[in-house]
Amino acid sequence: MDTTHDFKDGLGAVPAHRHANGGGWVADTAHVDNTAYVGDKARVYGEAQIYDKAQIYDKARVCGEAWVYDKARVCGEARVCDKAQIYDKAQIYGEARVCDKAQIYDKAQIYGEALVYDKARVCGEAQIYGEARVYGEALVYDKARVCGEARVYDKARVCGEALVYDKARVCGEAWVYDKARASLSPLYIAGGEYLVTITDTHIQVGCHCHTAEEWRDLTPERCPILESLRGLILDMARIHQARVKR
Repeated sequence: MDTTHDFKDGLGAVPAHRHANGGGWVADTAHVDNTAYVGDKARVYGEAQIYDKAQIYDKARVCGEAWVYDKARVCGEARVCDKAQIYDKAQIYGEARVCDKAQIYDKAQIYGEALVYDKARVCGEAQIYGEARVYGEALVYDKARVCGEARVYDKARVCGEALVYDKARVCGEAWVYDKARASLSPLYIAGGEYLVTITDTHIQVGCHCHTAEEWRDLTPERCPILESLRGLILDMARIHQARVKR
């Protein structure tokens, strides 16, 4: 007997079936491997593809042309749509959204009310949560965290054990890494040979990232790129980091 289900996407009731492994509704236009799990309250529709041992459960929705595979999990009231891809052991939960051509993989986690979209990538053991937004061609990886109302976008990179939080904005081609903390938008100095990024706790010049105290102790032989700008950069760092302590 033909069955239909209304996925509440504006298309009305469409041909669909209950997935054998979990009982959730799956549109006939979508594909779910027999090895994948779709819980009874979860929904998979559009041309979404669920492979391998992926799990979709609770009130999660996967739609559009999204792919979820390997051992990835989408649960809670999370949404994965458009051409987004979730794979490896990544987890999307809470009320998080992943859409457009975003990719979440490795052991990354997106949760709370976080949103990842455009061509952004989140991987490693990175976590995006709260009301954070990651978009553009941004990349967040390693054990980095982006949370609160922070925004990471354009071609920015956040990695290592960096933490971007509160209302910080990381954009352009900026890098925040190592154990840097950014609660305010980092201060950028561009136009020279090296991009300078000043966060709450660290100063990055080119590929060198240290605290202000560590920069003061560096000799010209160890870091010649800083010598001509040492005073200016350290003064600006002092002013910027003082704002954080208010």
